[in-house]
Amino acid sequence: MKVCVIGTGYVGLVAGACLAETGNDVICVDKDTEKLAKLKNGIIPIYEPELENLINTNVSENRLSFTNDLKTAVQNSLICFIAVGTPQGEDGSADLQYVYEVAKEIGEAINDYKVIVDKSTVPVGTAEAVSNIIKKYTDYEFDVVSNPEFLKQGAAVDDFMRPDRVVIGADSEKAMDIMKNLYAPFVKNQNPIITMDTKSAEMVKYASNSFLAVKISFINEIANICEKVGADISKVRTGMCADTRIGTKFLYPGLGYGGSCFPKDVKALIKTAVQNNCECSLLKSADEINKKQRELFINKIIKKFGEDLTGKTFAVWGLAFKPKTNDMREAPSITIINELLKRGAKIKAYDPKAYDCAMPIFGNKIEYCQSAYDVLPDSDALLLITEWNEFRNPDFDLIKSSLKNPIIFDGRNQYDSKIMTEQGFEYIYIGKR
Repeated sequence: MKVCVIGTGYVGLVAGACLAETGNDVICVDKDTEKLAKLKNGIIPIYEPELENLINTNVSENRLSFTNDLKTAVQNSLICFIAVGTPQGEDGSADLQYVYEVAKEIGEAINDYKVIVDKSTVPVGTAEAVSNIIKKYTDYEFDVVSNPEFLKQGAAVDDFMRPDRVVIGADSEKAMDIMKNLYAPFVKNQNPIITMDTKSAEMVKYASNSFLAVKISFINEIANICEKVGADISKVRTGMCADTRIGTKFLYPGLGYGGSCFPKDVKALIKTAVQNNCECSLLKSADEINKKQRELFINKIIKKFGEDLTGKTFAVWGLAFKPKTNDMREAPSITIINELLKRGAKIKAYDPKAYDCAMPIFGNKIEYCQSAYDVLPDSDALLLITEWNEFRNPDFDLIKSSLKNPIIFDGRNQYDSKIMTEQGFEYIYIGKR
């Protein structure tokens, strides 16, 4: 099929590369000429496992191309994905200006029947709004479809190529059949293509992400209660997760959720509820608990070292909001490091992939080290913030001998507290007094 993907962020690049991988002719469109030049030269602006190889392979086989000419891309495609950003507005709602701008340009460019696909995360009613905009500029037939993405950063390529489910919202049988054909190669394992109306499809993404955010905030609230009463969240979690009705996913206590999706989507759904006179106490609580979780971690450090951290140095493992990505959006490290800097501390940080995104945030206010062990000498404690795999089983003898004090603040509960104590560490983690 002939496809164009408008927007080359996380969603657009992954979607474009994966659709090309199954034999479609894909044109990725972006206004950022510098980014396009890099992509054409095989330089990928984001870190995502497998993505670089996928893009370079499909470019070399002429199934994937990049351009800033939206009109030509639309006119040469049957299916046009809108995958531009929907950043959080000041009031918490999704800012749809880029989606609407693209809708206008598509309307001006249409030369025959098109399927317009909202791939960006957008609130209920956006497909209808996009349709109304396009109608102002064309008399050609078209259909607008909602096709929310469910890509986990760090596993986005695998999620697209082998999805748990594909959700398609359409009010036209013609558009629905075209979308089913497009996604047929990705569901050979019999995982479902779920069809529904556009408004329900738009709600699925917000409801799914908000539910997962609530699970994370729930386990963090239980962990905080455990600290007060003397229970151990790691043991409580094991007991909970053995219940098949509960399961293990997204029930890890820590520093809360971050990234480009959960914080933004929870706030956007809260805004939608408020606009429609609906109470959403659970979502509001999940959002507040998530903010507070970082403050509680900072308080653990202050309790140990005092309010004034002048002269103290902290080794930080992990800057990205999660492993296997360089994304710093809403990363816990930002809140934690800035608060420690404000109190006079010095920070030495290591992250395997996130320096390019961290430097515009922190500048020269922190020291960037080249290995996990380089951050340790002359540091008063180690702070584990992002749970990269390489931090799971480090050389604890080297850590202990390198730090000024054998103290670890673990924001991700990576280690066994009994073993850490036996090795002589003061091990401070989430969910145990």
